[in-house]
Amino acid sequence: MTKIHLLMKKEDIQEEKISEGNKIAVVLDILLATTTIVSALKDGAKEVIPVLHSNEALELAKQYHQDECVLAGELDAKPIDGFVYPSPTLIRETINGKTLILSTTNGTVALRKSSSANKVYVASMLNNPAIAGAIQKVSTDHTIVIICSGNSGETSLEDFYGAGHLIDCFVKNSHYELTDAAKSALYFYRGQTDAYEILLDSYVGKLLDKYDQQPDMRIAASKGITSIVPILQDGKVVVETIYSV
Repeated sequence: MTKIHLLMKKEDIQEEKISEGNKIAVVLDILLATTTIVSALKDGAKEVIPVLHSNEALELAKQYHQDECVLAGELDAKPIDGFVYPSPTLIRETINGKTLILSTTNGTVALRKSSSANKVYVASMLNNPAIAGAIQKVSTDHTIVIICSGNSGETSLEDFYGAGHLIDCFVKNSHYELTDAAKSALYFYRGQTDAYEILLDSYVGKLLDKYDQQPDMRIAASKGITSIVPILQDGKVVVETIYSV
């Protein structure tokens, strides 16, 4: 039986261990990195390049004409000079047909640290059902590692909730062996009724609320609104498929 593991923060990723065997990594950063990535691809982005820090993003941007890419980023939830804030609503305006170069404190770092897995999927509540469906179509001879990006070394309420939503999508249609951490996220998710309120009550959610980013949180709380299945491939996030039942 396929096993589902849950890592609570990016600092729990052991890069050597994740490269061993047939491991599928699924990375979540609900507020906001993976939500922004999925939203940007849904809005027509050509690809998304997750970077480790702003200096890497600036170097990478030199390879593109100004009208070919959007440079977006934050550090500790604060804007970076010269970067668009990585907000789905802001990026939506200019992203169609362009490359998004994205630097965030947690989510893009988690993606890069997971890159040695056999396959890396990018998930959010927007596309969790599609991610679960797409993975269920591949061979059962693998281990699924769901990775919450967390918040600078701390557990993130919104990622834990989002992981529970994803696990719920998996177990609706098939049987899995869940670790205790995975079961905890599933039971927590099933005990809640309002995704937006959970996001709003999180540490990052309160920061976003303070800066009037409620529209971005509304997007982040939207379940199953897109069927795109993005994967990290050769350092770039691209749409692998559009999942259909």
